[in-house]
Amino acid sequence: MLLKRFFIEISYDGTDFHGWQIQPNAITVQSCLDSALSIFFRQEVNTIGCGRTDTGVHATQFFAHFDLKDITEFKSQAAVTGINALLPFSIAVKNVFEVDVEANSRFDAVSRTYKYYIHFNKDPFKVNRSWLYKWPLDLPKMNEAAAALMDYTDFSCFSKSKTQTFTNNCKLMYAKFEAIEDGLVFTVKADRFLRNMVRAIVGTLIMVGKGDIEVEKVREIVESKSRSNAGQSVPACGLYLVHIAYPLTEKAEM
Repeated sequence: MLLKRFFIEISYDGTDFHGWQIQPNAITVQSCLDSALSIFFRQEVNTIGCGRTDTGVHATQFFAHFDLKDITEFKSQAAVTGINALLPFSIAVKNVFEVDVEANSRFDAVSRTYKYYIHFNKDPFKVNRSWLYKWPLDLPKMNEAAAALMDYTDFSCFSKSKTQTFTNNCKLMYAKFEAIEDGLVFTVKADRFLRNMVRAIVGTLIMVGKGDIEVEKVREIVESKSRSNAGQSVPACGLYLVHIAYPLTEKAEM
């Protein structure tokens, strides 16, 4: 039996899903994708994602890999069209391509980039896609605190408790808020992220923007390694996984 490995690139609106990963008695992105792939390729398909997003979190770029047996002919565009026809409108396949049998969508990724969107005025077209926040924020102070995070690698204070990780160390590469029309967007890039990490970071930086804590307090929070000292997690609706970089794509961007 000849096995071939494929990468699939998708995007999805996470509003109606209980996150990426398959769960009992819940609709997830992975369960919908695996079902569509199994129907299209006429064999059982189990995907491995590049990470996991929580309930309500979106992705404009997400990769997964899967194996197929005894595939003699494969046409990428035909696969994209066919699989999309089997998926709900909230999930879109962008590309499917064969890779080396040892390639791994999760462990081969060298960086991941998230964006978190905040808007200040009620907007029906941003419901479930951005967080409505009605109070003033000090953008320069928030960015000063975000820059301070770059001095650290252990982000235990921003991790959901009782997660199955060997380490809470992450290499943070970029963290900054930018003003956009009627709101803010926070962009953060790292080699890996802990469960709930981005939403906890944003919640803590919001405390700085409100004036509840000073920038130096953020350093104390990180150094404490205690989740109870950090800010509350902001709502999932504003969070997007926007880019996964692999060694070849990373070189192309440099």
